[in-house]
Amino acid sequence: MPVLLDFEEPIKELLEQLEKAKELNEKGEVDMKKNIRDLEKKIDQTRAKLYKNLTPWQQVQVSRHPERPYTLSYFKHLSEDSFLELHGDRNVKDDKAMVGGFGKLGDRSVMYIGQQKGVNTKMRQYRNFGMPNPEGYRKALRLMKLAEKFKKPVITFIDTPGAFPGLEAEERGQGEAIARNLYEMAKLKVPIICVIIGEGASGGALGIGVGDKVLMLENAWYSVISPENCSTILWRNWDHKVEAAEALKLTAKDMLKNKLIDGIVKEPLGGAHNNHEEAFELVKEAIIKELAKLEKLSTEKLIEQRIKKFASMGVTH
Repeated sequence: MPVLLDFEEPIKELLEQLEKAKELNEKGEVDMKKNIRDLEKKIDQTRAKLYKNLTPWQQVQVSRHPERPYTLSYFKHLSEDSFLELHGDRNVKDDKAMVGGFGKLGDRSVMYIGQQKGVNTKMRQYRNFGMPNPEGYRKALRLMKLAEKFKKPVITFIDTPGAFPGLEAEERGQGEAIARNLYEMAKLKVPIICVIIGEGASGGALGIGVGDKVLMLENAWYSVISPENCSTILWRNWDHKVEAAEALKLTAKDMLKNKLIDGIVKEPLGGAHNNHEEAFELVKEAIIKELAKLEKLSTEKLIEQRIKKFASMGVTH
């Protein structure tokens, strides 16, 4: 039985019935094939109805689903197992929350970089819950510069609840590390495509989020702050996180409407966690499509358009 979110309760009973029908069919006592097909069809219909009009808070829940594919899974699939991870910032240590290395994308060699969350409790601690320290951002920058040296495109995958807020991170220059990445990414001489696959929170996301094209999965979110932390600041508790999610305009549709991203990547029925292989393929197709356009531009035009895009965001008086 898959992990179900609270709004997915209508599917629970149908999934239980499907499991029982499959068990009976395997035993061979009763032919349950028609029942299985009918139940699968009804589950898909119910799922489609539930996911058709998700609220912003429900989309935040989907983006955090424990069975949702994480960054390294995308790297492995997109590169067809050719991904070679590179380690360390050549200064402090190897930050396990930030991963990256060379890999294939179709017939191209590219540099993959992204935040990695853990798949279980032990791995979440090992990966610091996907919250990089300054050395993580410095590792990412080292890899970007390496990609620039060898004239390879940079593909970043964003999935973080934020940069690590600990005292030691601040002492080692968290703010400076992120700001340096913004500056360096703005003028990097190779194409950059950023994909928000889950949570895109605060400067932690933006530290690898300056790209020629910024894509966002349908049920991901991107904001200066999480709904819970926003609720804590405004109402002194988490009770208003649903209202906060609505007010923050953090969904993919909101981001595209406000011209803060360049495209939305559709997810499989029921979210990326419901069909990993299809999610991987949809993301791969979107990246290859955008990269083909970017590779036609000169270096000067690439940098000019990238800077112009980010400089035009927001309102000035």
